[in-house]
Amino acid sequence: MGAFSFLRSVYDLDTLDTRFTVSSNTPYKAVIEARDDAAASSKERAAKWNSRPSSSSKSRWHTPEFYLYYLVFVIAMPSMFWIAYDASKTTHPNYRNYEHYLSPGWIPGRKIDATDSQYRTLRNNIPYLGALVVLHPLLRILYNTVVYRINSGGQASRPTLEEADRRLNQRASFDFGFAIIYILALHGVSAVKVLIILYLNYQVATTLPRKSVPVATWVFNIGILFANELCKGYKFKDIASILWAFLSGGLIDESNSSLVNWGRWLDSYGGLMSRWEILFNITVLRLISFNLDYYWSLDRRSYSPVELDPSSLSEKDRVSTPAQSGDYSFRNYVAYAIYAPLYLTGPIITFNDYISQLRYKSASLELSRTIRYGIRFALALFAMEVILHYDYVQAIAKFSPRWAEYTAAQLCLLSYFNLHMIWLKLLLPWRFFRLWALIDGIDPPENIIRCVSNNWSTLGFWRSWHRSFYRWSLRYIYVPLGGSSFASARDAARSVLTYVLVFTFVALWHDIQLRLLIWGWLIVFFMLPEMAAGSLFPKRRWDARPTAYRTMCCVGAVVNILMMMTANLVGFAFGVDGLRAILAGIFEHFSGYVFLAIACSVLFVGVQAMFEIRESEIRRGINLKC
Repeated sequence: MGAFSFLRSVYDLDTLDTRFTVSSNTPYKAVIEARDDAAASSKERAAKWNSRPSSSSKSRWHTPEFYLYYLVFVIAMPSMFWIAYDASKTTHPNYRNYEHYLSPGWIPGRKIDATDSQYRTLRNNIPYLGALVVLHPLLRILYNTVVYRINSGGQASRPTLEEADRRLNQRASFDFGFAIIYILALHGVSAVKVLIILYLNYQVATTLPRKSVPVATWVFNIGILFANELCKGYKFKDIASILWAFLSGGLIDESNSSLVNWGRWLDSYGGLMSRWEILFNITVLRLISFNLDYYWSLDRRSYSPVELDPSSLSEKDRVSTPAQSGDYSFRNYVAYAIYAPLYLTGPIITFNDYISQLRYKSASLELSRTIRYGIRFALALFAMEVILHYDYVQAIAKFSPRWAEYTAAQLCLLSYFNLHMIWLKLLLPWRFFRLWALIDGIDPPENIIRCVSNNWSTLGFWRSWHRSFYRWSLRYIYVPLGGSSFASARDAARSVLTYVLVFTFVALWHDIQLRLLIWGWLIVFFMLPEMAAGSLFPKRRWDARPTAYRTMCCVGAVVNILMMMTANLVGFAFGVDGLRAILAGIFEHFSGYVFLAIACSVLFVGVQAMFEIRESEIRRGINLKC
């Protein structure tokens, strides 16, 4: 395999996640068997195992139309990088105002913009995280060898039920023990707070009357989100102050209280991440997953009586098939909720899927794919580092500049690259921790399918951005609320309400801030034109004019992209006031309108390429609907 072919394999969808290239109804073991069958052609295998809709459209990559688009790309892409770099040059009048935010860089002559706290934390801890990724699997092997006296390296192709139960027990026991050590190191004495919340949630699922579990689960966990935020992690000093005020009747100065001093002393042992509540939101999703999976498991009559081979379940069956009643134990629950590789950032895996993969190793875990996935992560990290050395958009935004001092082109490109920084700073930890899970023998869903510049649909963007959260929302919110249907006005109103409820939870889950609520509601608002256009202009009516239909869709997609950029800049970058200032700077002069027209033309060309990428995937039997 040549270097170019290997690079193509690194960026293949199958490397990213087999869920993108194989139907969720198809056991991956069957795919391996078909792949190993030399008599089966690649086309036959795709038709047999993918179960995806195919496309009869011809490729446009080598048409005169697309050669014109290539010329636009050759001119536009370097210009985009240059405009953003020009706004970040040391000779720019604003440079001295934010220079103190920059850090020494490893590229000669350039500093690095590491002002974002999320990325800076990841960047500074990469050596320690890398050591942990190596140490954790080695400790598991040592544990299996010493405690269970077995070699965990191999596994029978069809393990017996006894062997599967033994594998579940050994992995869950190790995960439980490591989880306790892990949160003690991360949160110090605050680990007790985490365990108390986990225990209370477990009691909600297992002790309340069955019909009360869903409502109680949602009330408890949403309440925890608010309580964590309002109480700022329940500082021991604050708890001691309340107790002291109650015991003393508020008559004695708490500064002389040994109880309050003791609480302050406990707070000083906060571990590596004393503010545990900041990243606890991801754990809340696992708590809800356990409770509802357990609740649904109590009514096993709702599941098919057909016997399935538990060692070769499809991804859909792993999620929907209840675990055995004994698997919903407190040990397994804690092992799942604080599973070390996925505890801090995810991706999110359901409890049923986790237990299934503990019992039977997923067939999609292959060493060659994991290596390619690791290389892809390293290349994304390198891209982030290079951009941060040449584009100081985060530092510029931090010092609250007068946006009018930048040209319209610079304002547009700084905003555009700011979205890329947000995308990359989330992609990197998600992929790093998923890589750790893959090395450890668990295959969670991939969180991001597309580059942020390869999205034109609001619905598609939601499906491909934080995909594991999207799938979680479908299973635990969207489907229980009845899904969506636009067959009648009443159904449409109910569907819009469903979307509003889903995105309200999504916004509150991210952070309890007004700007994020506005972001969530804007997403729903911007979905409506797309859904309306799909109903008013169905593709089947344009079969005789495919080019006109593609052009019309492309114009709508450009508008969609501008709306999505607006929503995400409000929610995750500048807020409403910052965005208003940027827009005022863009449209202050006629040059702003000219640049916007040029930008829309370039976006039009980009969307045509996005359409063709998806058509190419459909020709391979892959339809990701995003």
